[in-house]
Amino acid sequence: MSATANPLLTLAAHAASWRDRPLPPALEHHARRALVDWFAALIPGAHQAPASLMAPALAAERGEGGALCYADGKRGAPRHAALLNATAAHTVEFDDIHRDSGLHPGAPTIAAALAVAQDRGLTMEHLLRGIIAGYEVGCRIALAVQPSHYRYWHTTGTVGTFGAAAAGALLLGADAAQMGNAIATAATMAGGLQQAFRGAGMSKPLHPGHAADAGLLAARIAMAGVTGAPDVLHGPVGFAAATSDSTGDWQRALAGLDRDFAVATITFKNHGCCGHIFPALDGLVALRAAHGFGPDEIESIHVGGYRATKELCDRPHAATEQEARFSAQYCVAALLHLGGVRLAAFTPEALADPALRAIMPKVSVSLAPDLAEAYPRRRAAHLRVALRDGRVLKHTQPNRKGDPEDPLSDAELSDKFRELVVPVLGTGEATARLQTLWQGEALPG
Repeated sequence: MSATANPLLTLAAHAASWRDRPLPPALEHHARRALVDWFAALIPGAHQAPASLMAPALAAERGEGGALCYADGKRGAPRHAALLNATAAHTVEFDDIHRDSGLHPGAPTIAAALAVAQDRGLTMEHLLRGIIAGYEVGCRIALAVQPSHYRYWHTTGTVGTFGAAAAGALLLGADAAQMGNAIATAATMAGGLQQAFRGAGMSKPLHPGHAADAGLLAARIAMAGVTGAPDVLHGPVGFAAATSDSTGDWQRALAGLDRDFAVATITFKNHGCCGHIFPALDGLVALRAAHGFGPDEIESIHVGGYRATKELCDRPHAATEQEARFSAQYCVAALLHLGGVRLAAFTPEALADPALRAIMPKVSVSLAPDLAEAYPRRRAAHLRVALRDGRVLKHTQPNRKGDPEDPLSDAELSDKFRELVVPVLGTGEATARLQTLWQGEALPG
């Protein structure tokens, strides 16, 4: 089958080309931004459950190798490190998003790429090439199956496996045929159910962890000659057919290949919660700036959102940290009471704060049909804030801070890194790490 008729072959050839194709400085910089953001989410997540529980539980399975597990500071086999690091990078809900596909590409892709690069003693340029290739494959496959895929599946767990496989295979030296086999084999090991994060539990961060591990497994065995089904992405019972409502919109997915690069269009999170709540939070920030009200002046707040906002984030009685990160009611209350939705919003003290809890019943969520039709390319919210003095304030937030239309600057990304990493590593080590990520030619340790 020709590459033009087979999306797997097209993507494999493109991904393999990143071994030696020219690397434009602007694209290299976008990949470094993704790496800075990944570490910002990784470092605090590495010291929290589930990674902090998994590291000792899986210590006997560490294996030999040079890949660093940030949860315990020890080196071992790449798959072991990738599993734990990808899990950690998704834990505090600050990792990146490819807005148009809903994929969080960084957690699984960079974990896999960095583990292989560290194990093989490669350079920063190799790592950045792996990141670019993995983002291209993962984000484009996600585009092919959305939005219907997201009804049941967690895209970062499923499609994240492809990004990890492509990044890992590239850094193992794959040619186009080996790359195709890695991606094809990854397809049959992809998983991650939405039900896992619609309630309590720690399963959600395990999705990118498994994706990174399975992706590297697929990459390694492809290099050893194991082949995959060449029509596994678009076949009648292939990945797209099994996990969406069609065999895939591959015309959409492959549009702009070799010209428009996924890593250059990434959303970097400005709040530490589910991204489907972001438009409401950004809209509330805009309303407060314009009208200057405080939490005691609020009678009610109504959020009209798209389908995922209503289905995933309408949680008026969120109790646990996991539930709170997916509760529009809790996150709106945290923004009003604490001034932001950062790590401090999800401490045990914050979760039990009666003043914060008192705001939650004032917040309601509904589906706005016009916003549902525009999703996923547009992530917006309608807000209606009723104040006790009788004023009713309305605002439509058209996008999210951090989206391609309103990106975080390099300075803002560095501020985010310092906010999340300094409390863990200290100022000196965090500053040195940040400089390496922005400017270094050697891999971060």
